[in-house]
Amino acid sequence: RLMPLTARRAKPAVPIGGGYRLIDVPMSNCINSGIKKIYVMTQFNSRTLNRHLKNAYDLTSQPGSNGFCEVLSAFQAPETKTMKGKGWFIGTADAVRKFSWKIQVDPMCALVDDVLILAGDHLYRMDYMEFVEHHRARRADITVAAIPVEESKASALGLMRCDEDGRVTAFVEKPKGDKLKAWKVKESTYAALGADDPTVVEEKPFLASMGIYVFKKDLLLKLLREDMPLATDFGSEVLPEALESHNIHAYLFNDYWEDIGTIKSFFKANLALAKRDPRFDFYHGMNKRTGKAAPIYTRSRTLTPALVAGGEFHESILAKGTLVEEGCVVQGSVVGVRSHLEPGVFLKDVLMIGADFYEERDLREEVRAEGKVPLGIGQNTVIENAIIDKNVRIGRNCVLTNERKVQKLKKPEAGYYIDDGIIVFMPGAIVPDGTVI
Repeated sequence: RLMPLTARRAKPAVPIGGGYRLIDVPMSNCINSGIKKIYVMTQFNSRTLNRHLKNAYDLTSQPGSNGFCEVLSAFQAPETKTMKGKGWFIGTADAVRKFSWKIQVDPMCALVDDVLILAGDHLYRMDYMEFVEHHRARRADITVAAIPVEESKASALGLMRCDEDGRVTAFVEKPKGDKLKAWKVKESTYAALGADDPTVVEEKPFLASMGIYVFKKDLLLKLLREDMPLATDFGSEVLPEALESHNIHAYLFNDYWEDIGTIKSFFKANLALAKRDPRFDFYHGMNKRTGKAAPIYTRSRTLTPALVAGGEFHESILAKGTLVEEGCVVQGSVVGVRSHLEPGVFLKDVLMIGADFYEERDLREEVRAEGKVPLGIGQNTVIENAIIDKNVRIGRNCVLTNERKVQKLKKPEAGYYIDDGIIVFMPGAIVPDGTVI
């Protein structure tokens, strides 16, 4: 659903906020929560993700540390030939099952009682230890993180019902129409779950699963290996079936959370980061339990601060290594690492992911002399309502605004898609001088 952003990278590796990747969110939440025994299961287009994790998260470097961040990639071997999927992961539960032996026999996990299962494509800040402590205090077998949502979002998520003790009584996956309305919850449900303001039910009358769970370790192994050896997904298979015989509780999370599931939601979440008072930012978080700062981390880059020759800037983010020449106007946009804007560029509501390398001035002149397009955005180009992926070359005097309000279009041969009216330029796309979209 994030194509073409995921054409060459796994979804958790998609860049966000000018210099981060989606995987940095759950990784940072773990670190800030004091959880430092982390497995990351990867499969599709995982090269970029694996490299980022290696460069950013060495949890063994501190003397005496017993933490780790280990990538567990899908693999094929003689013993996997008889497995469903022949070794490839075919769902969240299947992925955990295929590496469940690590949880059981790894000496680093010998004293682990509970397993926290996370997604790599959500934007939020959570203290996972509060989640785990809630799970233990309720003596739950499984605990599901839940968030109140409005009707417009509810049909795209898994929903649940709870009793007056906060115990989950039913699940449903992405209900629509009249079936959706039947899943509205009462104010008393939010009160039972410890909501600060149970009247939130008036605006957000549905209780959605966030897709993150705490399992008792022994139960998790039993469910996946013995009770449900063919189940492939936690949300639609494991949890509904486990309801009949196990104590499943909900943990209410009533703070900012965004499921980065579509181009539109990804685009809006990025632009919201540039607002004057954003609901979420990467820098100023605080862990209320510990009283310590809880920023979002990423890999360290040796880049200069952004260099701005002149222009107008309104509620925008300029990442490290950015070069903005004179006369540019940037409004409500995120300009990523190593981006280059030539004189007179106009950006409005643009997410520019950036570049992996620089083209110095002499090289840019050579490229231009050969009739080609240099890296970045050319002089006097106007761009609105667009996502510009990495290493894109956009020429001079272009007008890229989707003036005709096209909602869906695929033009990979021209280097772009349109999704929900948003122009999305593919990695490495080349847009000639004078192009109009």
